[in-house]
Amino acid sequence: MAILDILDLPAALPQYAPIVGLDPGEKTIGVAVSDITRTVASPLDVIRREKFTQDAAVLFKLMESRGALGIVIGLPVNMDGTEGVRCQSNRALARNLLRLRDLPIAFWDERLSTAAVTRVLIDEHDVNRKKRGEVVDKLAATWILQGALERLRNAQ
Repeated sequence: MAILDILDLPAALPQYAPIVGLDPGEKTIGVAVSDITRTVASPLDVIRREKFTQDAAVLFKLMESRGALGIVIGLPVNMDGTEGVRCQSNRALARNLLRLRDLPIAFWDERLSTAAVTRVLIDEHDVNRKKRGEVVDKLAATWILQGALERLRNAQ
């Protein structure tokens, strides 16, 4: 497959195939997964980054365990709309994943996703710093994937 516009992603997938959402960071990759109707995103796991091939193998195993056939990767666009080093890194992640497996990948603007999740954890759930560190990456991936799912639903 290839890197697709988010609105082209559903046509590249079987009707009831879940999608995973990724929030790639320097040390971890937060992973979320949709249900088969692509309505709700749920946190799945956090991959501790080691070597790319190991990380990809863990990701593909998670995808296979859920029947997921597509990926949405968060793209941390700057507030002024420009793309910096982290966007380039996330785009490189997509290209490298495509070298290992033929699957549809799309990007989703994730501006402030980690900040929004952190704010919810602090303000609404009074979660301490240690506990936040354990869940913020997969919740940010969930935030990213849910935003993409809602965009797809509103485009129908």
